[in-house]
This record gives sequence, structure tokens and C-alpha cells, in this order.
Amino acid sequence: MSAECSSYLSADKVPVSGFSCPRAGGDARAVYCCGFQDVKYCCDDPHSFFPYEHGYMWWLSVGALVGLSIAAVVLFAFIITVCVLCYLFISTKPRSKLDTGLSLQMAAYSASSSMMELSRHLQEQCTYPPLAHWQGKKL
Repeated sequence: MSAECSSYLSADKVPVSGFSCPRAGGDARAVYCCGFQDVKYCCDDPHSFFPYEHGYMWWLSVGALVGLSIAAVVLFAFIITVCVLCYLFISTKPRSKLDTGLSLQMAAYSASSSMMELSRHLQEQCTYPPLAHWQGKKL
């Protein structure tokens, strides 16, 4: 079994004459014409001939690299944005516990001490007649 690689123009626009596979002195299993329109060689894979120029593959590679680079930049920007937002969320939280109002224990103490002070004040201001004064009167 053998395959014929037709003549072609190389990437440098130099004409290359056709040849048959396998080539003399080459691998005996390389019976298929492989490569591109501007670069041909013998190989053992029947599906390795691509009907376009070899330079086209470089443009595909460059396009893939540009696409991957843009995707990487977008992903990096997204990660930076998430980190900045997390930092801002954490740094703007109040540092102390939330104020839930007056402590009930303190309020009860304040109220009882205020009542005691009021009672003491009233005792000082009001003078009651002695009990003997009230015992002799009829009510």
C-alpha cells in the first residue's frame, strides 16, 4: 500500500515535487500522505492530512492564546473584585457588639437607688408630729 503526495508550494513559496509514501529510507509504516497544503510528509495515520495551509494553524494558536489571555484577565479581575468587596464588608462592620439598649440589671439598680433617694428625700422634707401627738386625738 502506498499513497501519493502531490506537488505543492512550500510556506516559503518554493515548489516541492510530489512523492510517494513510504519514502525510501523512511519508516515502512508511514504509508499515508500527511500534513497541510504547504507542508507534506509521510505518516501512519490516515486522518492526518489537513486541507489548509500550515500557517493557518498558527493563527488558530494565536487566536486561542488571545482568547485564553482575555479569559484569564476577566477571571483575575473578578477575583480581585470579590476580595475587595469582602474586605470592605468586613472592615465596615462595627468593631464592638451592637448596643441592645440599657442593661436590665443596671436599670433595676438605677430604679431602686432612685427610689431609695426619693424616699430619703421625702423623709427629710416631711416632718411628722410625734406619735404621742396623735394618741390623744379622736379620729
